[in-house]
Amino acid sequence: MQNVKGTYDFIGPNQALRKKVQDVLAELFELYDFKGMETAVLNELDLLASKYAGGDEILKEMYRLSDQGGRSLGLRYDLTIPFAKTIALNPGLEMPYKRYEIGKVFRDGPVKRGRLREFLQCDVDMVGIAGPEAEAELMQLAVDAFGRLDMPVVLRWNNRRFLGEALAAMGVPEDELSSVMLTLDKLAKIGLAGMEQELAQKGICDGVKQAILAFASGEKLTLEAIASRYGISDSQGTKEAAALDGLIRELGLEQTCIYDPFLSRGLSFYTGTVYEIFDASGVFTASLGAGGRYDAIIGKLVGREDVSYPTVGLSFGMESILEMLRERPVVLPSAQAVVVPIGEEGKTGALKAAAELRRAGIRTALETANRRLKKSLAAASAKGIRYAVLLGGDEAAKGVVRLKDMRESREFLLSVQEAAATILAQSSG
Repeated sequence: MQNVKGTYDFIGPNQALRKKVQDVLAELFELYDFKGMETAVLNELDLLASKYAGGDEILKEMYRLSDQGGRSLGLRYDLTIPFAKTIALNPGLEMPYKRYEIGKVFRDGPVKRGRLREFLQCDVDMVGIAGPEAEAELMQLAVDAFGRLDMPVVLRWNNRRFLGEALAAMGVPEDELSSVMLTLDKLAKIGLAGMEQELAQKGICDGVKQAILAFASGEKLTLEAIASRYGISDSQGTKEAAALDGLIRELGLEQTCIYDPFLSRGLSFYTGTVYEIFDASGVFTASLGAGGRYDAIIGKLVGREDVSYPTVGLSFGMESILEMLRERPVVLPSAQAVVVPIGEEGKTGALKAAAELRRAGIRTALETANRRLKKSLAAASAKGIRYAVLLGGDEAAKGVVRLKDMRESREFLLSVQEAAATILAQSSG
């Protein structure tokens, strides 16, 4: 018996680390006033395979299935399309709307470090904000999030519309723009020689191919230099990219948020800004997060391509983040107190005492192993539990418990309420 390849069970320190990272991010999302959301894992295949969804690359990795009624279904491969569906199905939502979701997604792709087949995604999205303020706020959030996790990162960004305008000026046909962008996006992995070969395989004519290669091999490719070189200084994409660049500088994010002229990301639904987050040291090469603007999806899903739903999102690569943090020591949270029944007559009272402590907000363990008292106390102390609440026949008859402070080696006869107050006072002190 074994796990399906690319899936794992998480227990002990591994699960504690996962929970800690999720809690840090969820707390930050709430601070930024994002509302929690849960979307369906199981979706209609037509939705996930829509031409408005993830594109051919990701559809190859989609898990497909059918139910007993013969309906074609699929497991979600990201949280973006289910979110877009939810917005489309709830037209009465007040805009702008900001949501976050942490949930599992599924892709039948290659398994490697930081990349699984069943993995956790953590998304934040805004719908209803057309200007670059939305992208800038998500960039702020990303910088804050990785700062809280003590992970130095670099966020690389570009604008697909701007890149498309530059490629069109080089002579790339409109129906080949997305394909050429995908090749450019691989430049760091395949190099100029690999790019030239891939462009040739895609049937790009020699003149255009050479223009693309000259662009890819250029130095100091600033927004202004590219716009000037290809005569697109007054284009929509240039204006969008320049506006965001200005905001990044005003917010003091330019050291972390770096313009990357070749970034386009693989998903075809992005319409403007795109960004991807990496380990600043370059040691860990997998993406730690990514996202961008996708203004067209929701309108297309509801059959209203004339209606604008300006939307921008950011997805944290939870498995990659956790893989990077794996070497850090994780201390499992321990109970503040353990209730130990002494003899049969103490068992019922122990359950009541534990319930009272928990109602007071004290994380409480209950000894159920029927060990000798000395072993029970030693086991609790080894777990870092400071207080033991002992309850036997004598204590039950008097309506009290014996509170043992194992750190200070002191004991007190108290009511359960008094014991709870003592534990809370010491914990807060």
